[in-house]
Formats: sequence, structure tokens, C-alpha cells
Amino acid sequence: MMIIYRYIAYQVFIGFIIATAVLLPLFSFFDLLDQLDDVGRGTYRVKDAFLYTAMLLPRRFIQIAPFVALLGTVIALGKLAVNSELIALRVAGISPLRISLAPLSVGILLLLSIAVLEQSVAPQLQQKAITHRAVALEQSAELGKNLGIWTRNEQNILRIGHMLHPKKAADIEILQLDEEGYLLTHILAQFADIIDDDIWALSNVIIRTFKDDQISATHVNSLNWSSFLNPEDILTLTKPPESLSPLELVRHVEFLRSTGQDADSYALALWRKIGSALMTIAMLLLSIPFVFGSIRTGLSSKLVFATLIGIAVYLLDQIIANAGLILRFNPALIALVPGLLMILLANLWLRRTV
Repeated sequence: MMIIYRYIAYQVFIGFIIATAVLLPLFSFFDLLDQLDDVGRGTYRVKDAFLYTAMLLPRRFIQIAPFVALLGTVIALGKLAVNSELIALRVAGISPLRISLAPLSVGILLLLSIAVLEQSVAPQLQQKAITHRAVALEQSAELGKNLGIWTRNEQNILRIGHMLHPKKAADIEILQLDEEGYLLTHILAQFADIIDDDIWALSNVIIRTFKDDQISATHVNSLNWSSFLNPEDILTLTKPPESLSPLELVRHVEFLRSTGQDADSYALALWRKIGSALMTIAMLLLSIPFVFGSIRTGLSSKLVFATLIGIAVYLLDQIIANAGLILRFNPALIALVPGLLMILLANLWLRRTV
């Protein structure tokens, strides 16, 4: 029996490689076309567009993993069906449920590789790609040109114009509030040297104090300010949520919630990483009854139908995620329900084919 499982698992593994070899270059080609539109702006050249696309490959592989699982399993089992090997397995008394154990074992290896990429490779490369592109286009690599970044805790609102490097910021604005939310002090500084996690050394500072309907302004050359934001939090705030690793997302969600800020977009990005794993498992399970349910049809028709299913599931997942974020539904609910529903549907369909 183990020989049969290893044989099926090997075929599924080859199917995953074929699906990746088709899907990953296709999605990367679309990324490259998008980047070629910016060639000629600033110092952005064709080689930069290719470099940006190459550095996004791990992220794209993670994103297409559910469809790799679906198409790869359909390719493998469809080939076995065309060669009548699945019929032989059924005649030998091996049920589709038991056959599904082999693709699931390969799927677990796929999920483990995705976990490694998600934590150690994809975020770093994606962030480097974003920074390299922004510098070449002569934009602020961290914050976006002329936008700045805003954050707060219970009694302070902070705006950073732009980061000169991880330990030095420029164009700093601090609004200090009382317990009732009224403005007490407005601090405007030209530069801020981040000495450690708690102390920022502000330079060329204008301090405006609001008291008893009067405003007083003073200018000082330097001022130490006790910050609620450490350098790691600053770097996290300037990155797209999907480019952060799971550990970075957990830490940043805790920071945003502890300071009373909206953390839904970052929480959704975190839960969607888990939801993507569930969707990958669902696609694996769905492909098995899909193949057995049409065992006499050709492989090409199976692949076309599987592709349409994958596109439909992808679009539905995107619609649910964006609509749920707008309607402020629970991020965990938004991210996990599609995958769980697909697993339930695949399980029911698989049991009907037993």
C-alpha cells in the first residue's frame, strides 16, 4: 500500500511543479508589464523592472499556492485517470478517500514551504523590491512622496514627514492632548534623532502651548521627547500589510490596538495568511472528487474546468475580503470562512464519490 501512496504522491509532486511552471511565469509576466510602464521615470530602467519582478517571485508563489494545489492535483490524478490507473486502484478496493491521503501529504509539504517563505524570504524580498523601486522613481522609499505617516496613542498624535534613515526622521509634528482630548501642546521639529526606543532628540523645535484660550510659542534648538513609537514600529507602519511576515503582523496589530488605532487591515492580512493555508487544503480536497466525478473525460477538459473554478474562487475570496473590510466585519471571520466553506464542500463531494 505504501508503494501506491508514494507513487501517487510523486505524481502529485510533479503536477505541482508543472502547475507552478505555468502559473508563476504568467503572473510574473503581468507584474513585469505593469512595471515597464514606469521605465524612464527617474532612474527606473528595464533592468530595475526585471529585478522588481524577480524579487516578487516568492510572494507570487505564496499567492498562487491554492491554484497550484488545485491544478497540480488535477494534472496528476487526471493523468492517472486517462491511463486507467485510477480505475485499477478503484477495482483494487482503494477508495477516493484513501487515495486523497497521498495528495494531502504533498500538500502539507507545500504548506511548510510556504510557511518558510512567508516568514523568512518573501517579506524581506518584497520590502527590498518596494524600496528599490521607490528610490529609482525618486519617491520617498518609506512613506510615499508628500504623504507622511500618522500614528497615535492615548494622549499623543505623531506625524513623520519622511525618514532619512532608520534612526533619523525629518519634518516631525507632535500633538499632545489632555485626558479629555483637548489640545495642550503642538510641537514642530525639523529633525528627530532616534536615540533609543524611548527618547527622540528633536532639533530646531517650535513649541506652541494652548492654555486658557491663549497660544504661546517658543523656539528651542533641541528637545528630548519621550516617544511611544520605537524604530521597528516606524518601519512596520511604512510597509504594506501584505508584505509583513506573520510575526511582524502579530506585533503590529498588538501595537495598533494598544494605542487605540484601527488595526483591521493588518489583522485581515494576518488572518488571510491562515485563510490561504485553509484554501490550499480545500483546493486539494476539491480536486479529488472533481477528477473522479469525470473519470472518463479527457485531461484537457478537466484542466479548463479546474481553471474556471480557481478563478471563481479567487474572485469570490477577493470580494469577500474587500467587502468585509469596508463593512468592518471581524477580520478572522472574513479570512477563514471562505476556506472553511470550501473544505466542507469538498469533503461532502468527496464522500459522495466514495
